[in-house]
Amino acid sequence: MALEWVVLGYAAGAEAIMLLLLTIPGLDPLRKGLISVTRNLLKPFLSIVPFCLFLLMDIYWKYETRPTCESPESCSPSEHLRHQKSIMKSQRNALLIACAITFYWLLYAVTGLVVKVEQLNKRVEKLKASD
Repeated sequence: MALEWVVLGYAAGAEAIMLLLLTIPGLDPLRKGLISVTRNLLKPFLSIVPFCLFLLMDIYWKYETRPTCESPESCSPSEHLRHQKSIMKSQRNALLIACAITFYWLLYAVTGLVVKVEQLNKRVEKLKASD
C-alpha cells in the first residue's frame, strides 16, 4: 500500500509544480510550451480521481475494521500506540487525497483560463493589426 501513497504524492507534487509554473508571471516565452504539455497531461492525470476514491475506500475499510481500544485496560500500551499511529496515518493520507484532487481541479481550471487569455490576446493583436 505504501507505493500507492508514494505515487499519489508524486502526482500531487507534479500538479502543484505545473500549477505554480503556469501562474508565475514573467514566464511568457515558456508559457506556450507549458500550456501544451499541461493540456496533454490533464487526461492522464484524470485517473487520479478514481484512484483517490479507491484509496479513500481503503481508509474507510481500515477505519471500520480496526481494533477498538475503548478503555485503557482493554489494550496494551503498544496496541494503543499502534492504534494512534494508524489514525494519524489515515488522517495524513486523507489530507493527501484532498490535496491531489484539489490540485487537479485547480490545474484544470487555471489551464482553461490561461488558454482563454492566450486566445483573447491573439484576438486583440489581430484587431490592432487590422486597424
